[in-house]
Amino acid sequence: MSGHNRWSKIKHKKEATSSKKSKLWTKLIKEITVSARLGGADLNGNPRLRTAVDKAKGQNMPNDTIDRAIKKGTGEFGEVNYEEFTYEVFGPGGAAILVEIMTDNRNRTASEIRNLLTRNGGNLGASGSVAWMFKKQGLIAYDKAAVDENKVTDAAIELGAEDVRDEGDTLLVVTGPSEFESVRDGLKRVGLPDPGSAEVSLNPQNTVHLSGKDAETALKLIDVLEDHDDIQNVYSNLEVDESQVGSGG
Repeated sequence: MSGHNRWSKIKHKKEATSSKKSKLWTKLIKEITVSARLGGADLNGNPRLRTAVDKAKGQNMPNDTIDRAIKKGTGEFGEVNYEEFTYEVFGPGGAAILVEIMTDNRNRTASEIRNLLTRNGGNLGASGSVAWMFKKQGLIAYDKAAVDENKVTDAAIELGAEDVRDEGDTLLVVTGPSEFESVRDGLKRVGLPDPGSAEVSLNPQNTVHLSGKDAETALKLIDVLEDHDDIQNVYSNLEVDESQVGSGG
């Protein structure tokens, strides 16, 4: 699990220190649009849309931007068709990487991503070669200094969480995907502060620790994949030491 924690820190550090806000907003708008198209505009009846909207609000996206994205998805602003698919990738040093893609032009995007992999030491794996290493889970992370650990643990278990893990300076509540919303909302109701992050994620069940050149190259590969406009999410079982962060970006 430490692999997830360290990689989370890397991701959050990148988001905090980079000027990628507009790119992140673009991806969130796309997710909101697709969620609304697939499940309708009602947040209460569409958990995927609600999660996307919560994430957008967490990134300070204005309500009118969110509303436009929902209306685009429900067809009020014309038809928008995005296709979703996943690439399973082996990176430098044997790191496993899952890439979730959303695009309006599959052929163009597939060609661009294959080129990125070729140039950055990644190899496309067969279907199922990487996905089995990841488990879909809800992850709710608190800054340990900001909460009462016993209160979080007791409330989370009572609400149906699978586990509460001590991850150094982070307290991580782990849920099943279908319990994620009720646990997250329940923790808020008992008076806990907003978590540092809360999402349903693909969580690696085993990690690969890399250092030196392999770590640097793998981090760079993940960085360029995350930068691509049509890539929504990048999940990896990569574990690196904090000293490596920044080497690959």
